[in-house]
Amino acid sequence: MQDVLKGYAAAATADFIAAYDGLAPESIYEHVIDLFPSRNAKIVDIGAGTGRDAAWFADKGHDVLAIEPVRELREAGQAVHTATNIRWLDDRLPELGAVVPYGTFDLVTLCAVWQHLTDEDRAIAMPRLATVAASCGVLIMSLRHGPGAVNRRVFPVSSDMTVEMASACGFRLIRRQDANSVQAGNRAMGVSWTWLAFEKVR
Repeated sequence: MQDVLKGYAAAATADFIAAYDGLAPESIYEHVIDLFPSRNAKIVDIGAGTGRDAAWFADKGHDVLAIEPVRELREAGQAVHTATNIRWLDDRLPELGAVVPYGTFDLVTLCAVWQHLTDEDRAIAMPRLATVAASCGVLIMSLRHGPGAVNRRVFPVSSDMTVEMASACGFRLIRRQDANSVQAGNRAMGVSWTWLAFEKVR
């Protein structure tokens, strides 16, 4: 995982950040947006990047914890997204050790993160996600299929295996949707996504 973080740090140019922030959350989350809480929720955005999605959630009145291990991205986000209902945290998968004092969350999001973990790290990460999600809370993940960017290694992701892993950790599948990438460049490379949404039932 450390090499992936270094890759994102090296890529964190002004153009990269502008392109990242330029993607509309409404388009990114099109297939699961109806599952988001309507108001006054605690949300944790794991792999928050520059806080694009965290700011969007905060603007809707939610309290958001934005977790981002890449300093360059985190500091760029802190400079731009200054809402008082966004807190920033330097933490990372698979352990998520620093998030424990913040309690549990009504919504847990991992957008374009899971593909950077090995199967071994995913086996560690999923139980951690289960401890972060509140009872009846929702976990939403996007799984990337296809090649990754240079210097930001990705690993093959099995949707079925991810569902099984989540089920073993007390999650119930409530949505599974395959989708094309919203980015033309990714589509040209053959990148597609699977959106998974779970409810924490035990």
